[in-house]
Amino acid sequence: MQAHEGRYTTPVLALFRRNRRRPKRRRIRKLRLLALLAVLGLLGTASFTFGLLTAVAAQIPKLDPTKQHSSQANTYVYAANNRTVLSILRGSQARIIVRSKDISPWMKDAIVAAEDRRFYEHRGIDLRGMARALWADISNRGAVQGGSTITQQFVKNAYLTSKRSIGRKLFEAALAWQLEQRWDKDQILTAYLNTVYFGNGAYGVEQASRIYFHHPASVMRPAEAALLAGIPEDPSLWDPVAHPKTAKARRDLVLRQLYQQRYITLSQYGDGKHYPMPDPAQVTLPSTQGAAAPYFANYVKDQLVKEYGPRRTFGGGLRVRTTLDVDLQKVAREAIASALPTSSGPTATLVALDAKTGDVLAMVGGENYHKSQFNLATQGERQPGSSFKPFVLATALKENIAPSSIFTSSKQVTINADGRLWQVNNYEGEALGPIDLTQAIAYSDNSVFSQLTAIVGPRNVRDMAKDLGILTKLNGYFAIGLGAEPATPLDMARAYTAFADGGDRIDGSIFGNTPRAVDCLTNTKGRCTEVNRPVAHHVLTPAQAETIDQLLQGVVRYGTGKAAAIPGWQVAGKTGTTENYGDAWFVGYTPGIVAAVWVGYPDKLIPMTTEFHGKPVAGGTYPALIWKAFMQKVIALKQLTPESFPAPPSQYAGPVNVVNRGGLLMRDNGVCKDSHQLAFYGGTGPPRVATCKPNEVEIPDVVGYRLPDAKARLEGQPLTATLIYRPARPGERLGIVVKQFPRQGTASAYDKITLVLAKSLHGAIPKVVGLRLARAKAKLARLKLNLRIEGPSAGKVVKQSLRPGTAAGPGLRLTLSVKP
Repeated sequence: MQAHEGRYTTPVLALFRRNRRRPKRRRIRKLRLLALLAVLGLLGTASFTFGLLTAVAAQIPKLDPTKQHSSQANTYVYAANNRTVLSILRGSQARIIVRSKDISPWMKDAIVAAEDRRFYEHRGIDLRGMARALWADISNRGAVQGGSTITQQFVKNAYLTSKRSIGRKLFEAALAWQLEQRWDKDQILTAYLNTVYFGNGAYGVEQASRIYFHHPASVMRPAEAALLAGIPEDPSLWDPVAHPKTAKARRDLVLRQLYQQRYITLSQYGDGKHYPMPDPAQVTLPSTQGAAAPYFANYVKDQLVKEYGPRRTFGGGLRVRTTLDVDLQKVAREAIASALPTSSGPTATLVALDAKTGDVLAMVGGENYHKSQFNLATQGERQPGSSFKPFVLATALKENIAPSSIFTSSKQVTINADGRLWQVNNYEGEALGPIDLTQAIAYSDNSVFSQLTAIVGPRNVRDMAKDLGILTKLNGYFAIGLGAEPATPLDMARAYTAFADGGDRIDGSIFGNTPRAVDCLTNTKGRCTEVNRPVAHHVLTPAQAETIDQLLQGVVRYGTGKAAAIPGWQVAGKTGTTENYGDAWFVGYTPGIVAAVWVGYPDKLIPMTTEFHGKPVAGGTYPALIWKAFMQKVIALKQLTPESFPAPPSQYAGPVNVVNRGGLLMRDNGVCKDSHQLAFYGGTGPPRVATCKPNEVEIPDVVGYRLPDAKARLEGQPLTATLIYRPARPGERLGIVVKQFPRQGTASAYDKITLVLAKSLHGAIPKVVGLRLARAKAKLARLKLNLRIEGPSAGKVVKQSLRPGTAAGPGLRLTLSVKP
């Protein structure tokens, strides 16, 4: 039995042991499999990385600016007829390649200080900047923001497109890293400066230096280098021709960065800030524009650069069909020449748009493009004067105010402009008495439109102008209704297009909220491949636009714009004249064409008091005459027949008393001051009712005032002060208003305003300056202060750290300065 047990026990135990080993073998097999997969993964990653680096490295020779010319093709810009060449944007000839020694060291320092201060420390990729950019990618769903080094920027300018994406950013970073392994820093910096776009057709630093400063890049001064270094971030915004003030501010910022990073001395920094900016009239561009419409061609070029980037615009082989009508362009120049004397007097600019499509048909931006490339039509931001008043009308119509509303026209009117008194004078001291808005716009009455601006709110007028197409920066000041904020002739013409087109602002599907100067991109056969189709944005209702058309026809029939009248044609428009006769405008339209004319001195504001046959130049003189000459020539050339504006619907309007409260138009609740009775369509007025109080006064903010001053200020309203106290904190000043209820708004006369003051529980710090130290200590002993003496142990107190009247407290430190 034992023998049998031994014989059978051994195999059983062996089987049991084998069964116990199986899990271990399985683990070993799994580990081997994981190890094999890891090795394969490493090999795959290594192969992918090697392939990527090889592919990236293959692109590096293409980055050399001297080797890119053969791959570039000229961009052609055509007129609307698709035959007349307006401009040729040459990639290989739009820049001049220079060597490192031919670039001023100031330029190299400035571009590093402005764009990549760690340029000499990183290896093509700034990890901190990349992390910020990738986070922006994630949070903005693909819109890469910042983080690029100069090396990456060079890669983008020289090889890649300007399209923003995470993939582009990563490939750009890989190529930049490889480039840094093969090129030294100076070679990269030189290549970057030879490819970057500096605005105004300046592609590369040598071309930029010649265009802006008329000398080679090798002799640039620190201020000149700082100006150029600030442009690439946004060539349109920092353009020293279009925006000299903002460009100077940007230049001064770069100069400060140069000083902070120890590239220049404090003396050089100070001298640089006072260094003159380039004269816009002397900025000369590469002669790529044709003679037909050079200002318009340059404007289109700027739009292309902004949308497609400089690399594709210059030498990208684009074929661009614009909206310009070469026949109307010629007519525009003839109209100016026929009406404006050829002398050293004022100049004129004219812009014409198609009222239905928003197409820019003609643009005269100056007298001589070769002498000055400053485009008065697109860059000349001047006060439009009364030609801005239709935007106030549009704001009022949006509020349902009817033109039959009566106002009092007087020589001078005083407006409460947010607590400040604004005095407005009528043109030549006219006073027409009670008139409605139809008469007020026809005779351009300042006193009425200042009142209307205050009623509808200046910020609402600003917003309306923006909605209609004014792209310049506008402040919501009260004077905006009289045209005190700047605008360009192109913007004014585009905004009036909405009146002629039933209330719609016309944008482009490619270029967005900008005038439609580009019709489409074409192939070699002239067929459109990418269309910038008109996109309508509703700003006014058709009835509101038709009402403005009707009112502005009165300006031409019997008002200030009579000189623009064309027999047999319906013409609407508005004159504009600034107070000192420095600017004169006429913006007018037929149902089919809108045109804006500006007359003035382009270089600076000079009063035109005698230039119109010994009389002042107003909107109804040269501007209206030029507009009329242009339109008559267009009518004859295009064989146009008279068209009529659609008549606005007949609507009932009833009187409603209203008041502007906090920028909102409200109905008077019966006790409002400064309320106005206006005619409203439907007779209902605004939906909101004002919460005015009887004998209402403004509540002044007196927090921080001394109590006597606070009481006097409130009594002057008149309001009544009531006092409450709270425990003062040690060291807090006493007798000062710390809180107020209510702190702002309105109240009825003699209402109570609660003032909160701090009251000390432990007394107040007395004045001890001038006392002997022993006497000062005795006077302060009862306050149990933490007294500290600076100076001898005996003498006179000459200074105390806490002023008299400050709340005391046990342990509060008071330092006394003592002199013998």
